[in-house]
Amino acid sequence: MPWTSRSIGTLAFELGILILLSSILSGAPQEKHLSVYSVAANYSLMLVQREGHDYVGLLELLEPLGKVSARAEGSRWRLHYNRVEGEFQVGKTRARVQGHEIELPAKFLEENNRGYVPVSALASMLPRFLGGPVTVHEDSGRLFIGSVATHFTASLAAGTSAKLVFNFTGPVNPNISNEPGSVRLAFTRDPVVAPASPSLTFGSKVIPSATYTESNGTATIAVRTTVPVIASFSNDGRTITIAPSSATTVAQKAPATAAPATPAPSSAPSAPVATQAPPPSASTPVYRHYFAVVDASHGGADYGETLSNTLYEKDITVALARSLRQELESRGITTLVLRDSDANLTLDQRAVFANADHAAIYIALHATSDGPGVRVYTALLPFGEDDRGPFRNWSTAQHASLSLSQTAAAAVAIELQKRQIPVRTLAAALRPLNNLTGAGIAVEVAPEGNNLAQLTAPDYQQLVTSAVATAIAAARSQLGAAP
Repeated sequence: MPWTSRSIGTLAFELGILILLSSILSGAPQEKHLSVYSVAANYSLMLVQREGHDYVGLLELLEPLGKVSARAEGSRWRLHYNRVEGEFQVGKTRARVQGHEIELPAKFLEENNRGYVPVSALASMLPRFLGGPVTVHEDSGRLFIGSVATHFTASLAAGTSAKLVFNFTGPVNPNISNEPGSVRLAFTRDPVVAPASPSLTFGSKVIPSATYTESNGTATIAVRTTVPVIASFSNDGRTITIAPSSATTVAQKAPATAAPATPAPSSAPSAPVATQAPPPSASTPVYRHYFAVVDASHGGADYGETLSNTLYEKDITVALARSLRQELESRGITTLVLRDSDANLTLDQRAVFANADHAAIYIALHATSDGPGVRVYTALLPFGEDDRGPFRNWSTAQHASLSLSQTAAAAVAIELQKRQIPVRTLAAALRPLNNLTGAGIAVEVAPEGNNLAQLTAPDYQQLVTSAVATAIAAARSQLGAAP
């Protein structure tokens, strides 16, 4: 029988129905994922289930984080990540990473020349490869490398009972969906973590509560509502506000009236009705002036100092910048972080951004293995290149603000000494300090001893950034007007 367009279409329809029914009847499980969050990249990997365990491809897991290669030698499978070697035996539960024996909770598997390890092994195995802390939320499929977690608070806006404000410690971009009686914020690409209590209540009839959950590589905040609401972003993606939609607000404010009476006919022309211009939309962007600009040095292809086989300066400076921003803003100091991802800016771009914002203080962050403690730098201006004429010399733009920079540096050094952190203040030809038109310092953090792991320790990072923030807050009146 010759094929016709009708018979082909009918066959395709019937085949589709059969596939759908087969899927429903077989109860095909949902695909499982592992979301990975790190300074270098945020990404998602598909998990496979084997022998009652969730497995992830080891090569696929490490590829976005550094240089990796693998080869199979019979039943032996070797992997090199940067300069770290791992050795696995197919079908065995023992592995060796950087000379250390590791007991796997389930057998190592090889399929199509790809090595697979159980997800439950990552917490003990990955720090050997990466040289830093790793946190695994195994049940929900989320993996955090280093101090990258984004925390949040939720509270009703001051003076209202119908506007819920979420403040996050870093920019977020969730998928938002409205459902009857709730709005859901799903974070797949953002390392959002649970608050102290996953269930939050607000004592509002409009927005009574919110619940935090994690599942299949995604964190979700479900906000319960009694009226239709909308979500809006502000503060460079660090604040999300949930509020009743404009239609709901209008409906709530409109007085209940009877059906309007039919007006009596009149031959006189109607008088124009005065109207009031609507208020500006809450989503209208407003320029925000920052008191402090924090700059995580290096980034992208510029690794900065190679602190160890698996640790680069650019990663430490981003973590320090995020910590310092949180410390400054907790003291009421508005703060802009120039580099909050693995991107690179030129030295001129860093100075241009800081100068354009007219910030009261610029703080560059560096990290080094050459300790101990912290060094605080101010600019060392070239000799004989003062401004001539109406234009400011780029290489000596710091000249008029150098005394303010030295004041800030001295305050930071005193505060670090109070916390028993070794500190030195220095002048150096360290760009972009000499290109800044406002106060500017550079803070270079080293371990207090010979243990490089201290640079990645959140408690040490916070000890340093808290001291810097306290000093800047104390010197605020000398640096400029409060933000």
